[in-house]
Amino acid sequence: QVQLAESGGGLVQPGGSLRLSCVASERIFSFTHMGWYRQAPGKQREVVVRIFDGGSTDYRESVKGRFTISTDNARNTVYLQMDNLKPEDTAVYYCNVIKGFSYWGQGPQVTVSS
Repeated sequence: QVQLAESGGGLVQPGGSLRLSCVASERIFSFTHMGWYRQAPGKQREVVVRIFDGGSTDYRESVKGRFTISTDNARNTVYLQMDNLKPEDTAVYYCNVIKGFSYWGQGPQVTVSS
């Protein structure tokens, strides 16, 4: 069973930046794909970005140009760099990986508010 440990959430002002980290218990190249999702209060969980074998990515339209997913194979880590944050980005953010089954991180809170 894959275990995911997330970190990096917090409170930030509009226009600010945060970086989320997701450390996996297995080598990340073993995953079919990885991604970040988010869930705001009263809303359904939605995909933020996914990265596939070969490195192709699929970003949610509202975060294009502001968020960047990256990986560090040596550290078994997936990152989400979030720049120019907006209040509507406020949500719990979940790391997700697929290896036969779907595995989820615990979900750090990201709050964007002045």
